[in-house]
Amino acid sequence: MNIAVLVKLVPDTEASLKIGDDHRYISTADLNFVLNPYDEYAVEEALLQKAKHGGTVTVISFGGDEAVKALRNSLAMGADNAVHVKNPGGIDLLGVAKTLAAVLKEGRYDLIFAGKQAVDDDSGAVGPMIATLLDIPHVSSVIKLETEADKLTAEREFEGGVERFELTLPALITAHKGLNEPRYASLKGIMMAKKKQIEVVEAEPVPAKTEVLRLTYPPLRPPGKIVGEGREAVPELIRLLKEEAKVL
Repeated sequence: MNIAVLVKLVPDTEASLKIGDDHRYISTADLNFVLNPYDEYAVEEALLQKAKHGGTVTVISFGGDEAVKALRNSLAMGADNAVHVKNPGGIDLLGVAKTLAAVLKEGRYDLIFAGKQAVDDDSGAVGPMIATLLDIPHVSSVIKLETEADKLTAEREFEGGVERFELTLPALITAHKGLNEPRYASLKGIMMAKKKQIEVVEAEPVPAKTEVLRLTYPPLRPPGKIVGEGREAVPELIRLLKEEAKVL
C-alpha cells in the first residue's frame, strides 16, 4: 500500500505566543517548534497500516526550511520517505491545498493521512480541501480505522454518538486523538533519520484569495464582583446574571 502523510511544524502548545511587530503574524523569536500533535497520530496510523498491508510511508510537509524538522521527526518514527514542498510565499490555505494536491496526485497514493487540524491556525480545512481537489472520499477527525485490501471503515464521534463510514481507496483520513498511541522515536531511528535524503519540490506560486489583515489579543476579562454574602445576596446575583452577564 502506497501511503502518504501530511505533516506540519507548529509552535509548541506550551509556548507563550506573542504577536509580531507587523501585527499580522506571531513572533517566532525564541519560539520552540514541534511536529503538530495531531500529525503524530496520522504518522502512527500510517505506520500501523504499513505493518498490516506492507508498502511504503511517505511524509510530506509544506513550508520553509523549518519544515525539514517535521519531516526528520516523522522519519525517526519510522516513515520511509520524505518530501519537502518549499513554500513560495504569499499563499493561503487553499493555495497550500492546491499545491499539496498536485504533489499527491503525482505520487498516486492509495491512502493519505493528515492530522485533523494544525494547532497553530486550527482551521482543519487543508485535508478536506485536498480530498475535494483530488475527487476522493474522506473522513475527518477519525478515532477508529479498519482497513482491508481496497476499502476501509472509519469512525468519528459527534455529539451524542459515533458516525461510521465505509470508503473505497484511494481515500483521505484526518486523525483525531484516540485513534492510536503515537510511538516515541528510538535513538536508532533518530540517527537514521538524520542520514535520509529528503526530496525537495519547489512549489509554484498560487494567488492567495484570503489575507490576514491584523492579529489582536483577546480582550481582557473584566474583574469579578462580590455582591454580598448569604441568601441576601441572591436577588442581586440573579439580577447581574440577567442584566450584565446575560446568561439567564
